[in-house]
Amino acid sequence: MPALEDTMAIDVKYLPIPEIKVLQIKKHGDSRGFFSETYNRQAFAEVGIAVDFVQDNHVLSGPKGTVRGLHFQTPPFDQAKLIRVCRGAIFDVAVDLRVGSPTYGKHETAIISADAWNQIFIPSGFAHGLATLEPNTEVIYKVSNFYAPKNDMGVLWNDPDLGIEWPIKPDEALLSAKDKVQPRFADLPPYFRYAP
Repeated sequence: MPALEDTMAIDVKYLPIPEIKVLQIKKHGDSRGFFSETYNRQAFAEVGIAVDFVQDNHVLSGPKGTVRGLHFQTPPFDQAKLIRVCRGAIFDVAVDLRVGSPTYGKHETAIISADAWNQIFIPSGFAHGLATLEPNTEVIYKVSNFYAPKNDMGVLWNDPDLGIEWPIKPDEALLSAKDKVQPRFADLPPYFRYAP
């Protein structure tokens, strides 16, 4: 077991949309297995993620090529998310929905995987989606607000206006019935406003 002061070390990769952060978490291993402190409120606040997470979700996607998203909740039930993969790998996407933002309508992508032992933080005001890159991928993510069905919204995952280069062909993507008919980005009301 590592010394307590050594357990939580985070390397942060800032993406061109700086509010989105990819986090590399320390993993301590020996012949018995490993130990990893995957979340620590104080350590995360020190790297700019001072969020009160209220719920953890655990998702299994059996087939490779499962696409989930692009999802978000509208205010006052909007959610920041902290996403990690405990088995398999995902292509993760965040789209800026904040009207007035210099990156409004732009997106960021990252590969998050169990092998890399990384995480991604997506703040409120962004739509989130993912595509599984391996079968039987399991994702665990924290959210900053409880699920609110009436505020559960989305954007069409492959809207050409967004220009997301998904690693899955549209005819091979496995989608829920809901995600097949999400609205286009151009048709969204101004749910979020940018506050510098």
